[in-house]
Amino acid sequence: QVQLVESGGGLVQPGGSLRLSCAASGRIFSINAMGWYRQAPGEQRDLVATITNHGSTNYADSVKGRFTISRDNAQNTVYLQMNSLKPEDTAVYYCSAVIRVRLISPAGDYWGKGTLVTVSS
Repeated sequence: QVQLVESGGGLVQPGGSLRLSCAASGRIFSINAMGWYRQAPGEQRDLVATITNHGSTNYADSVKGRFTISRDNAQNTVYLQMNSLKPEDTAVYYCSAVIRVRLISPAGDYWGKGTLVTVSS
């Protein structure tokens, strides 16, 4: 089975920084895109940033210039460096990955359970 496990969430003051990590483990043949999404209370889950296996990135307009996504392909890990955090960044952050478990299997979407980020003074 494939697992995605996020870490690095917590409470931070406005203007502060946090770094989220997400490690994929289990039966993995290859990982295509990886990404971060977030869901605030009472809101839908929204894209934060994605990165392909070749390093191409995409960001939500609300985080451009403040957040940076990166990945370590050898470790099957994706990171999200969050700087200049604002109260409106408060949400549960979910890791996602498009993973192929066998050469002949179609790729599927996998999700972590989420990590809470709270930005408050």
